[in-house]
Amino acid sequence: MSELEKMKQGRWHDANNDEELLQKRLAAEDLCFLFNHTRPKDHDSKQKILRQLLPHAHPSACILAPFYADYGEYCFIGEHTFINHHAYLMDGGDIHIGAFCFIGPNCGIYTVQHPLCWQERDCGYERAKPITIGDHVWIGADVTILPGVTIHEGAIIGAKSVVTCDIPPHVIAVGNPCKILRPITEEDRISSDLTM
Repeated sequence: MSELEKMKQGRWHDANNDEELLQKRLAAEDLCFLFNHTRPKDHDSKQKILRQLLPHAHPSACILAPFYADYGEYCFIGEHTFINHHAYLMDGGDIHIGAFCFIGPNCGIYTVQHPLCWQERDCGYERAKPITIGDHVWIGADVTILPGVTIHEGAIIGAKSVVTCDIPPHVIAVGNPCKILRPITEEDRISSDLTM
């Protein structure tokens, strides 16, 4: 079984010395470099690079530079999702981001874990657990999302939170570690202030 196959099955694998994984990450790094150094006004070139880097991102998703991903091809990004500056998607495990999500600047989404015993960690072993972010999620600035987490539909994650466990739908959650603050209710609507 290849190290890539182990990685995609969530098994311990050698990501630091395997030529196939190293080449995949190098290709993604090149595309990130090109995207991050393309003029903001050159929209067509930026979109072409993103299609290569993120083949599973919906064309209507908006991603601002600088942006980083380990592989890119294991990121699945829904329609009309907005990812602000300095996002890093460590996509050894699949990262699924739903539709109409707002992801604030400096967000880190990390699927990879390393062994706790240093002797194994020094050998380069790691494993990847997928992360899922549901539709209509808002993630504030400087949020860290750790391996294996699911953030359910409509949840809000407060700025600078560290998300270590699953977050249920339609709640506000904040802190390190991130904990539920309260549900989102009808009283949170601003519809009465809007002219439709």
